[in-house]
Amino acid sequence: MKPVLRKGKLTTWKDDKGFGFICSSDGSQDVFLHITALKETNHRPQVGDVICYQLTVGKDGRIHACNAFIEGVVSQPMPRASYCPIEKETFQPKAKSSLMFEVLLLSLLPGLGAMHFALTTFNPIPLILYPVMSFVTFALYADDKSRAKQGRWRISEKRLHLCEFMGGWLGGFIAQRRLRHKSRKVSYQVVFWVIVAIHLIFWLDWLFFGKRLVGLFISVVFRG
Repeated sequence: MKPVLRKGKLTTWKDDKGFGFICSSDGSQDVFLHITALKETNHRPQVGDVICYQLTVGKDGRIHACNAFIEGVVSQPMPRASYCPIEKETFQPKAKSSLMFEVLLLSLLPGLGAMHFALTTFNPIPLILYPVMSFVTFALYADDKSRAKQGRWRISEKRLHLCEFMGGWLGGFIAQRRLRHKSRKVSYQVVFWVIVAIHLIFWLDWLFFGKRLVGLFISVVFRG
């Protein structure tokens, strides 16, 4: 039996995440639409576009739109230039060496601080926490990007930031560069670099200022 071609209006579209919802013409349901379900076109979906589509059931059990196209827009291959993904640069020697240098530069102060902390307090927790949480955070970034491509529910930004704050920010930084995920969202980047700054200031104070900055911060917060 040939699938029925349906029609509806795009009522929600999150361009940065590549998905939205179609209100069917009979108003019976909202249908999930992922960017990968659209036939090749130069036109980016916008709220108000009329979408022609067929229905399918995804792995998550939700009804998805498939074989979709925007009414009034001619399907055509994307320009060849758009098929030259920037990610290929990631695997070039120059890009790799640049990433390694950035990681080394960012990890130098926390690494020295964590080693000094372990030697003076006999507490190796920071030395263990940084690599473990970085691995966990990188894995969460990769999982979140995979979910975005598949149109599944995403990992919350609060959860990612919490892992970064708990020591996984270096893994988050590597994931942003290698996976090109969360690297263009300004609001996310602001919070991310605030977390990085907190860690760097803490170890800077530990190594060179005799913990005066940390003590001052605690006194201001807890003594008003």
